[in-house]
Amino acid sequence: MRNILESLSQALIAGQRVAYTALVETRGSTPQKAGATMLVFPDGSQTGTLGGGCVEAEVKRRALRLLEEGQTELLTFQLDDNYGWDDGLICGGRMKMLVDPLRPGTDDSYYQTLHRLLSAGAPVTEAVILEPESAGGGIAGDRHLLDDTGEVIASRAFSPLPTGVREALRPVASRPRPYVDAGVSYLPFLRRCRLIIIGAGHVGQKVAQLATEVDFDVWVVDDREEFCNSSRFPQAKRLIVGPVDQALSGLEVDSNTYCLIVTRGHNHDEEALYHLAETPARYVGMIGSKRKIKLIFDDLLNEGIPAGALRRVHAPLGFDIGSQTVPEIAVSMVAELIAHRNLGGIPVRYARESLLAGEAEESSVSNSPPACELP
Repeated sequence: MRNILESLSQALIAGQRVAYTALVETRGSTPQKAGATMLVFPDGSQTGTLGGGCVEAEVKRRALRLLEEGQTELLTFQLDDNYGWDDGLICGGRMKMLVDPLRPGTDDSYYQTLHRLLSAGAPVTEAVILEPESAGGGIAGDRHLLDDTGEVIASRAFSPLPTGVREALRPVASRPRPYVDAGVSYLPFLRRCRLIIIGAGHVGQKVAQLATEVDFDVWVVDDREEFCNSSRFPQAKRLIVGPVDQALSGLEVDSNTYCLIVTRGHNHDEEALYHLAETPARYVGMIGSKRKIKLIFDDLLNEGIPAGALRRVHAPLGFDIGSQTVPEIAVSMVAELIAHRNLGGIPVRYARESLLAGEAEESSVSNSPPACELP
């Protein structure tokens, strides 16, 4: 979304017209869900996607027309013989799109505010009026940015926010998915989570790349500058070079922080977990064989780390997808991070018992990438 907003701003600065399109409501089976966005330019090019196929082509066609007329519209598509045949989507799904054409000189403060909030990782909900009668007022296509208290941060609307909108607002902290209530579409922009990767080796590097693409703010910690640098981690928000104990002592770790321990050795892993186990981090995960993890847990118990703190550690981390290569291992780890963030925990089918509760299986695998194989 931030890329979309950056492209929109650049187009207007360059004196170019652009149509902002957004999927604001879906019902049934659809190729994209509410929240998808796309920019359409006068030459027919685009940034982003609303799902492709006939529907996207028709949205582009209408967006180009609206660029000439200059008015915002809500468009509804039924995925039937007209819009589903080429895509194999004849399943009765429905998609409602908002098309907002902008020209140079147009007041784009709404988009600037949204961009600023998302760049800062701030949580916000966009309320889009779909049916004014059901919503208790407003005009179809009106949009308002709301904080968690229901206060309006910015509006792109012709009328005030209907009073009932605040009553149906769900706190962003609960990480709700887009929803429709009483003729209003609510599109939550969730607070971005920080991911601290301890270990700048091959696995850490690939995890950083994937995690950035799914909206984690990545920090990397390692004692080797030749590994922990902007050339290897161009997407990282912060690079911390230094001994693990010094780097993690006093490091900002809160309930919105995820931590991955993927260092190059047993001692570094244990040192990192010693500093992270009792923090308020939302998630702490560690790579390794069951045997190595059990040994580290035993050592930390002897060091005075409470068993309860160690039971919440996800280890070995990563979903069991038969990973062998570094990219596959990184995918399994990031999939676990996404599930934990979006679902509020690990799905039952992937849950695993803490190694504190049972005997570790013997394994000759060291802390190398394949060591994240699950039980």
